[in-house]
Amino acid sequence: MAAVTTDHHSAPPLPPQPPLYSFGVPWPDLNEGLLYTDLVRSTGNATTLIEFYSSKYKNSAPLQGWLQRIRNRQITVDGGLVTDPCFALRDGAEVVYHRLPWKEPFAPYLLEVLYEDNDMVAINKPSGLQVLPGGLFQQRTVLMQLQWKEWNKVSSDCSKRQMTQETHPVPVHRLGRGTSGILLCAKTKLAKTRLSAYFANGTAFAGDDGKARRISKVYRALVAGVIARDEFVIKQPIGTMHYPGVAKGLYVASSSGKPALSKVQVLERDAQRNQAVVQVEIHSGRPHQIRIHLAFAGHPLIGDPLYDIGGQPKAFEPESSCDCAADDGGYQKPVQAVPGDCGYYLHAYQLFLSHPVTNKRIEITASLPPILQTQEERDQENLQR
Repeated sequence: MAAVTTDHHSAPPLPPQPPLYSFGVPWPDLNEGLLYTDLVRSTGNATTLIEFYSSKYKNSAPLQGWLQRIRNRQITVDGGLVTDPCFALRDGAEVVYHRLPWKEPFAPYLLEVLYEDNDMVAINKPSGLQVLPGGLFQQRTVLMQLQWKEWNKVSSDCSKRQMTQETHPVPVHRLGRGTSGILLCAKTKLAKTRLSAYFANGTAFAGDDGKARRISKVYRALVAGVIARDEFVIKQPIGTMHYPGVAKGLYVASSSGKPALSKVQVLERDAQRNQAVVQVEIHSGRPHQIRIHLAFAGHPLIGDPLYDIGGQPKAFEPESSCDCAADDGGYQKPVQAVPGDCGYYLHAYQLFLSHPVTNKRIEITASLPPILQTQEERDQENLQR
């Protein structure tokens, strides 16, 4: 039996919030492909089709990959198909790369609705589902499921529900693909503007602990090590570094980065397994903040394939040594871990906010995965069954 100790000074756990309903459409076997459109802007020198793509988009595919795509009839110039890599491009020409449909990696598709009104909806995102399109995941995203659903306008008269085609909820913040839990989405432009401002203002005042915030997020995580302190604050700035497979740079702990603040509370320690369940309230929303901050503090998330102690990536090759192309001509998936890889345990557990229109205080709770429950919570759940 594992030696488990619970912090009895922690606040009593909130009862789980049952979902209002679930929705989702199974993913098609293949997505619809993508179109990437560019306008050629000459620098005075004549540019050929292969020069344009192999120089401007060298991070997408090696030279041989772009040759393959051109010869495979995937490039048009001003609406006409071009298969000659040496085709001369005129200034102002419209070039389009037609990325062929592909089967995206596995991703869950069912979403639970935890809260909904005319202005916003909060869903319980499963681990393994990406929020917005990117990389291999262009269709298998939360955004696509939101677009596929026909949304009802919630009427003040509970017996009436008016169908509307004007409602298209969009996420107003992100959760990592491997992170589960509460994702807030706006249904109207006004709600999107105000909710986005809530998150932006919270991040802007990350270093000001006394600043009133209109939104607060609380996470649960399973971390390595038995933490001695019951509560502590991490104020490590977060910046970027060059990293293979991440075009815009990998977010890491960096003294020259932007301010970030996380409050950590230890809920339960497991000395035998050398791990702990912690609760984290973030006062800013830097990408991968909790993973980076806890790793920086010496307690990386259990199962995190990317971040190690110090808030830096695990050992990696600075540059990819393989220019070999995948079936579509692009680079093979990096050997090193990337931010979207799953395996860790992190859950957006609670959300507190002022409603963007009514100003009413809203509290939303997403049920916890069993691995992130304390023994007390598991016991209570068993009693209720």
